[in-house]
Amino acid sequence: MNDDAVAGWTQGVTRVAVLTGAGISTDSGIPDYRGPDGVWTRDPAAAEVFTRTHFMSDPAVRARFWRTYLGHAAWHAEPNAAHRALAALEDDGCAVRILTQNIDGLHQKAGSAPRKVLELHGSMREVHCTTCRVRTPTADTLARVAAGETDPRCTTCGGILKLGVVLFGEHLDPQVVSLAEQIARACQLMLVVGSSLQVEPAASLCAVAVDAGARLVIVNRDPTPYDDLADGLVREPIGVALPRITAALTRALPDATRASR
Repeated sequence: MNDDAVAGWTQGVTRVAVLTGAGISTDSGIPDYRGPDGVWTRDPAAAEVFTRTHFMSDPAVRARFWRTYLGHAAWHAEPNAAHRALAALEDDGCAVRILTQNIDGLHQKAGSAPRKVLELHGSMREVHCTTCRVRTPTADTLARVAAGETDPRCTTCGGILKLGVVLFGEHLDPQVVSLAEQIARACQLMLVVGSSLQVEPAASLCAVAVDAGARLVIVNRDPTPYDDLADGLVREPIGVALPRITAALTRALPDATRASR
C-alpha cells in the first residue's frame, strides 16, 4: 500500500461507510472464524452450533453454545488500533458510519458513537426468548450457566433462550438491512476491513456502494469474492493499514469540516 494509492482513494472523501468483520478484532484477542487458525477452520463441526435449526432442536447444541459464550474472549477484550482509528476519524469530523458483522461491541467501546454503529448480526450483550420475546442481559443467562444450568430457559414463559445474534438460517432484520443499504448508497468510500465477504446480505453492500458511485477499498488478508469491484486491495495487517488510511482521510478533509467537529 503506497501513499499515492491511499491519496487517490481518499481524495475528496467526507462520507465513509466501513464494513467490518471478524478480522478487525483478532488483534484484540478474539479469534476469527475462517482464517488459518479460525474457530471453524480448527473445528468445522463448531459451525453447527451457530445454525438455528440445530440450536432450536437439540439441547446438547444449546449447551455447547452457552459454554462457548461463557468463556468467550470478547467479554474481556479491549479495542485495538484499528477500532481506535475509526473512532478518531469520526472525532476528526469525517462522516463515518460503521456496518459491522461483529457482535463484540468493540467499536462502541473504542469511542465510535453507538448511533453510528449498525450491528448487522446483532449483539452478544443481550438474550432473547424465542417464545415471548422478552429481552434480558446476557450476563444473567451466563450466570445461570456458570451455576450449572446447561440449557437455561426463559424465567417468564419457559421458552428457549437465544443470544441476540443472527444464526445461520435466520434472516437479518429487514429494517437493519434497509438502513445499511441506505448508508452504502450515500457513502463516497466503502472500506471493508477484516471480512471474508462470504456471508450475505452483508457482503453485497459492497456492490450497492459501487453501483451508487462509491470507491471500494478492501483491507483483508485473503482474497474475497468482491475483489474485482475494488479500487484498492490491502493485504497488510489491519492494525497497521487502517490507521494509515484513516490518517489520510483526515488530512484530505476540507478545513471547514475539520473546524466544525
